[in-house]
Amino acid sequence: MLTTTATIVTQDDRLVVQPSGSPSETISTDRVSARPAARHAKILIVDDESLVVRVVRRLLEEQGYQRLETVTDPTQVISTMLSFQPDLVLLDIVMPGMSGIDILRERQEFAALQLIPIIILSASNDSATRRDALKLGCADFLGKPVDAAELILRVHNVLTVKTYQDRLRNEADELERQVRLRTRELENSRQQVIQCLAKAAEFRDNDTGQHVLRVGKYSAILGEQLGFDRHYCEQLELAAQLHDVGKIGIPDSILLNPGKLTPDEFSVMQNHCLIGCRIIEPLVAKQFAAAASLQVPDGDDSSDKIAPILRLAARIALTHHERWDGKGYPLGLKGEEIPIEGRIVAVADVYDALQSPRPYKPAFETDKCLQIIIEETGTHFDPQVVQGLFESFPRIERVRQQYRDD
Repeated sequence: MLTTTATIVTQDDRLVVQPSGSPSETISTDRVSARPAARHAKILIVDDESLVVRVVRRLLEEQGYQRLETVTDPTQVISTMLSFQPDLVLLDIVMPGMSGIDILRERQEFAALQLIPIIILSASNDSATRRDALKLGCADFLGKPVDAAELILRVHNVLTVKTYQDRLRNEADELERQVRLRTRELENSRQQVIQCLAKAAEFRDNDTGQHVLRVGKYSAILGEQLGFDRHYCEQLELAAQLHDVGKIGIPDSILLNPGKLTPDEFSVMQNHCLIGCRIIEPLVAKQFAAAASLQVPDGDDSSDKIAPILRLAARIALTHHERWDGKGYPLGLKGEEIPIEGRIVAVADVYDALQSPRPYKPAFETDKCLQIIIEETGTHFDPQVVQGLFESFPRIERVRQQYRDD
């Protein structure tokens, strides 16, 4: 730190900063080639001595640095760094009220300042202070008196490194953006494939395929009402659309039969749950079927890397016809033995099916549909899921109107 009584004189082409009654401190003014990029770098100069600030500023300006900011009050350094966002800080250590070490410590609390390099300029030769400054992330340490040529070279070197680091970060950010974009494209493609497969199954006994979209959206609303997070509900909405994909394997003579099915025909119809699960995830089908002593034909079991959403869809396809009282099919699961997604889709599917025309029945009015759901609560349906249906009914009704069959 220089005293305020210092004077500036010229001596043998060197700028001499000479405090009264003390040996002179010199700053070389030998010209260093200006760098074209220097004009774009923002540099903050911090020293409680305005004389030092003026000298360093003049030196940098002579080298082509134009975007300079100065601070003589150490308590204003952090706020200035946050607003100015410099590419480099030249910081004094010994200042009244708040030292450079204190500033370095305070900087640690601001993520936006962590990557700004700092060069310490100080007359202090205390090795402990140097170690503290380096531990706190300063990029370089120059003692006073400072040789101008050395200072300019160090400034240039630090700014060059920062330029490369910024470029690498920008490239990494761009790569991450491209990865996110590609991931989003792949996710959209996967969603479209799932929706197409779901509609292919639904078109076999429904003219529009809107049923699967409504069931997916109802299921997501119910999942949200039951407290599941947004990601799970988004996955549930998509997976629920595959609940009846197994109908692809059911003969038209049964699937489109407008009359009551015979016991044998109904047995065949029940197979759509296992068929759907086998289409989506063979291993899940075998695991559940083994627990229920059911036979599933051999197939491709290479499902170690299957997407979680398909495992979710497989569980739904297999269990959405299970009943709360254990009298459902194909596994006869009871109560909470049924996966929650199966219990959710059971309510969503039946509610929408009741409101939709089928070869074997007309569409029912909303009041009648809700009355049937109430009557089946505790036997067919999980009471908690039914409660969620009534609590979220306005949202359910808006979806029905938006995606109604024409």
